Amino acid sequence: MSTLAPVYVFATLDTKFDEANFLAEAIRGEGVSAVLVDVGTLNPAAGEAGVDRAAVAAFHPDGAGAVLGNTDRGTAVIAMSKALRGFMIDAQRSGKMSGAVGLGGTGGTSMIANAMRGLPIGFPKLMVSTVASGDTSSYIGTSDITMMFSVVDVAGLNRVSRQVYRNAGGAIAGMARMKPAADESKPALGLTMFGVTTPCVTQVREILEPEGYDTLVFHATGVGGRAMEELAASDMLDGVLDITTTEVADEVVGGVFAGGPARLDIMLEKRLPYVLSLGALDMVNFGAMETVPEKFRGRNLYVHNAAVTLMRTTVEENIEFARWIARKLNAHPEASFTLLIPEGGVSAIDAPGKPFHDPEADAALFSELERAVDQGPTRRIVRYPFHINDPAFAQAIVAEYRAVAR
Repeated sequence: MSTLAPVYVFATLDTKFDEANFLAEAIRGEGVSAVLVDVGTLNPAAGEAGVDRAAVAAFHPDGAGAVLGNTDRGTAVIAMSKALRGFMIDAQRSGKMSGAVGLGGTGGTSMIANAMRGLPIGFPKLMVSTVASGDTSSYIGTSDITMMFSVVDVAGLNRVSRQVYRNAGGAIAGMARMKPAADESKPALGLTMFGVTTPCVTQVREILEPEGYDTLVFHATGVGGRAMEELAASDMLDGVLDITTTEVADEVVGGVFAGGPARLDIMLEKRLPYVLSLGALDMVNFGAMETVPEKFRGRNLYVHNAAVTLMRTTVEENIEFARWIARKLNAHPEASFTLLIPEGGVSAIDAPGKPFHDPEADAALFSELERAVDQGPTRRIVRYPFHINDPAFAQAIVAEYRAVAR
């Protein structure tokens, strides 16, 4: 048996004991120890758990009674999920657990996957679920949970479920045995990118990577920005180059790539070395042309591809973006940052002769930022007479980052 800490197998053992026990045995068959953890809330477990539900429930902020004292299933499941997150985090941080695997239907998946989202990126986590073949975004969020479709319901052992659980056991055992990446000592930088800012971000990477930086690029599609911020919250980033803040436009106007109301917060709260710019704030993103809301049909629309339609932002909208960003920056007066303004345009299609070229709208964004943001020696807004994709602007970004990272 491996000297690794055990993999924890999470399930409601009142209804899924046999299945969870089979999975645990499959993991042990791979040479990794496994512990059954009961996350049931109502009926007694159908077999012995390595960790009983009371031990898990004790991690609820209001104590075990807040979980096990509920007679309403929905309320109990939500409370258990909150307790389970605390239990998992403690087990991971203390080295008691080398991986986490869960079994469940809709309720169990919601409970266990939500708790898994509290574990750091890179820690092995696998969810065997009846809902893994559909839209799993509400379960995974911005984490790196691996979802495995159970094919049949998690209700008994049969020729299909046994093979699925064997595969799950092999998968989580393999993850648990993986060694850390060799380049973890490199300083890690988060960069945000869109197709229309790719030349800028690529040039920044080409400057920084030979200097020993590990550059992590995030596609600014809403979930991309949130994923970057989750890494920052987990202390896995040493700095952020938030070049493409287009998710703010979708958040304010109602596009499909909204970054959420907490966008920008974590970098400021963590006081990370932070350089940001205005990439793709000339556009709001929608799906295919027929999905664009009726109220926007008369606007300047550009078909980026069959699945994405872009809408040029107006003077008034750009002023709102500037105020939104300013509220974020001003709410953290102790945080340092440098905001770079590319006077020549903020995206590949915001340039002379391009469909979104609108100097008046850009000027409104730039001037309102300068007016609304509280500036100081370590809280700077700097204008550069370049387009965002000009090589000189990429060089300016790197120079400004070096200055804030000292």
